[in-house]
Amino acid sequence: MRPGKVFIFALALFFLGACSQGSAIEIGASAPDFSLADINGKTVRLSAFNGKVVILDFFASWCPPCRQEIPDFIELEKAYGDKGLAMIGVAMERAGEAKEFAGKMGINYPVLVDDGKASEIYGPIRSIPTTFIIDKNGKIVKMYIGSREKAVFEADIKSELLK
Repeated sequence: MRPGKVFIFALALFFLGACSQGSAIEIGASAPDFSLADINGKTVRLSAFNGKVVILDFFASWCPPCRQEIPDFIELEKAYGDKGLAMIGVAMERAGEAKEFAGKMGINYPVLVDDGKASEIYGPIRSIPTTFIIDKNGKIVKMYIGSREKAVFEADIKSELLK
């Protein structure tokens, strides 16, 4: 195969993967528990946030749509963190890169480093950002593949906090 054809074939595979469904998990299912190291090496379990509305965001620092959402997530954490929201980022990259990015962006919520297992039990995650909304009872109530505006997440938070 000529180099040009190989490039086009590889590009087509990339876009097919990027546009595919990001998860086999179903809405209404219990959110699978996991434990991951955060960017400082501390182990964090998802189940530690039981009783809270959780936004679980799979992202990477090199992903433009992911970078676009982060300031909104920071604002949502500030506005609702003491009202029952737990914002959790799962970085799909090395800890050093995630830590540097979190510092530059001023991320004010836990950033965990995916070990390949968490993204597998929630998917497999094939497109980022992929974001799950988990209710106070630990059920997945929404899943978003691709970025969304702050208003979408804020409406989800308000709806779930009132239940």
